[in-house]
Amino acid sequence: MAEALREKRLSAPRFWSALAPLVLVLATFVFGFDQAHKWWMLKVYDIAGRQPVSVTSFFDLVLTWNKGISYGMLPTKQQGLLIALSVVVSLVLWMWACQSRSVVTAAALAIIIGGALSNALDRAIHGAVADFFHFHVGSFNWYVFNIADIAIVAGVAILLYESLLGSARRSHGNA
Repeated sequence: MAEALREKRLSAPRFWSALAPLVLVLATFVFGFDQAHKWWMLKVYDIAGRQPVSVTSFFDLVLTWNKGISYGMLPTKQQGLLIALSVVVSLVLWMWACQSRSVVTAAALAIIIGGALSNALDRAIHGAVADFFHFHVGSFNWYVFNIADIAIVAGVAILLYESLLGSARRSHGNA
């Protein structure tokens, strides 16, 4: 009984663990891949001078500068606040990853961290986040987004899946 109580106590935050190298590598990869893609689109491909570029009847490459929180929602001139929020959230996610025993959870948190910090760097350098991918069907237009946004959404989806799958495993194991 005492052992179970010790396990359930909140432990001190950890900033390194066995999964930390995986988190660091994946976050760095997502960050680097997104930043390289943005650099290429802005400097080499010159999307600003070519846009819109129709790739298919429902997908274009464009350049949009997002000053909002996500997908242009809640635009603000307080980019410093959004940068600080991204850094704080990334630190919390890092601590979560260091507490995690699940490789899947740690990997999901890593790609969220990489995407969040990449978008934060855009805000610091450009005052907004560069977005390029635009899906549309008829008069319906989806938000313009980038690789970092894809990583963040994928990471959250993996966390949700892992949470639901873990709940199903626990309830199945208890039955």
